[in-house]
Amino acid sequence: MPEFRRVLLDGAAVQVTVDGDELVAGDGRRVKSDDARHLPPVVPSKVIAVHLNHRSRVEEFGIGLPGTPTYFHKPTSALNSHRGAIVRPEGCKWLNYEGEVAIVIGRTARNIAPAEAGEYIAGYTVANDFGLHDFRDTDAGSMLRVKGSDTLCPLGPGLVTDWDFHGKRLRTYVNGEVVQDGSTDEMTWDMHYLVADIARTITLYPGDVLLSGTPANSRPVRPGDVVEVEVEGLGRLTNHVVTGPTPVRADVGAQPTESEEVLSTALGGDWEFRGIRPPRR
Repeated sequence: MPEFRRVLLDGAAVQVTVDGDELVAGDGRRVKSDDARHLPPVVPSKVIAVHLNHRSRVEEFGIGLPGTPTYFHKPTSALNSHRGAIVRPEGCKWLNYEGEVAIVIGRTARNIAPAEAGEYIAGYTVANDFGLHDFRDTDAGSMLRVKGSDTLCPLGPGLVTDWDFHGKRLRTYVNGEVVQDGSTDEMTWDMHYLVADIARTITLYPGDVLLSGTPANSRPVRPGDVVEVEVEGLGRLTNHVVTGPTPVRADVGAQPTESEEVLSTALGGDWEFRGIRPPRR
């Protein structure tokens, strides 16, 4: 399956193809993949994410799904890359990973049927839909700061075309330990459905990204942690968590909170014994 990446090469953003452990530019220049400075593999005009889709995640929260998907928006300023640093702002605690498959649009799509949607998809990449749940009490409706703060949308390492999304395993690792283990077959709504659903009223342009949902066991990470998402056939997206250089300003806007809503979401949903938590890190 062809794989395309974007890297910074001699000061310019360049699309490259994967050739073993090397990346090859159109003019023949080569760079070792491990030495390359990766960029997000696509430049979207928008990033749209589905709230809940994987059955294991729904069961974890002990809730039922609506009849159709619901979505939120991640601004493009949240984009990040393979090996990029995920910034947890100083004063915040509840930064969660969410390993996902990202759908990348290849042709302008508007008012298409699910059966046609595959023709409008360029390919797929790996995503980590990080959430800063410290702002959940104020942004639960829009998810703007929860999911849209700077650096919280890493994509990569590359865009893979001709990838069949059926029956593919998805795993997330923290410091080498498996923390999420799911499959695309547990998605309630598949990739084609999601694209067609959004395209009914929102025009999707080449490069636009749709995040397709995460399996169970999203949990907080802290500065120093290395978080990797591996999807069968798409590769492994690696990021590390750092503390932001400045605290969230206290002289304007809502402040980070640590309510029961924040904790129950960050630590696993509405458990049977609500309020009993594992040791905090």
